Amino acid sequence: MIKTVLFDLDGTLLDSAPDLVGTLNYLRSGLGLGAMPVEELRHFVSQGAVALIRAGMPPCDEETLEGWRKQFLSHYADNSFVQSRPFDGVEYVLSDLTSRRIPWGIVTNKMESLSLPILDKLGWLTSAETIICGDTVSHCKPHPAPVLAACEAIGIRPRDALMVGDDRRDIQAGQRAGSRTALALYGYATMECRSVMDKSTDLLDVPMDVLRLLENDKSS
Repeated sequence: MIKTVLFDLDGTLLDSAPDLVGTLNYLRSGLGLGAMPVEELRHFVSQGAVALIRAGMPPCDEETLEGWRKQFLSHYADNSFVQSRPFDGVEYVLSDLTSRRIPWGIVTNKMESLSLPILDKLGWLTSAETIICGDTVSHCKPHPAPVLAACEAIGIRPRDALMVGDDRRDIQAGQRAGSRTALALYGYATMECRSVMDKSTDLLDVPMDVLRLLENDKSS
């Protein structure tokens, strides 16, 4: 039975693509390159800064890539909540979970230094039961450690948790931890994500589908 819901951040709770692609375009402008549209790069957002840089910047060596990564993180830290907003329905879902006394948490690969200021502005720092970031534990998703750490912090067994995410690493982390999983199709999910799904992975067309899963789980 689902007793807690764990959410990925980017592409699951938060539509952060505009600000992340905005930072990429800041790097591009430094090379005299034109801006790329958000829609062209949104599917790379959940894969992290390096994947986004590789997708939107010219081919380069590892030293150049590392330099761009540092510039990216520095600029994004100051511009991470300009256009980013929760997906439609997310605030209602989180409020409903809280009113039902169903604890929910956030499990993201984004570093604490980048995640916590955003969560503070959203008001989620105090409402989330636990927040596990990319540097909170020794491993990131797809390793199960972040999901296991979140379950331990909340005090529930992994099999009683639902891990919701839009990237294959979210699904793999949940599966490896022994949790139920749900793929957020409304986020930045690609067809590649479906390759790691198993019969226990549910599909979410909209955030409100999380509440549908809870109702179905209760009646089964």
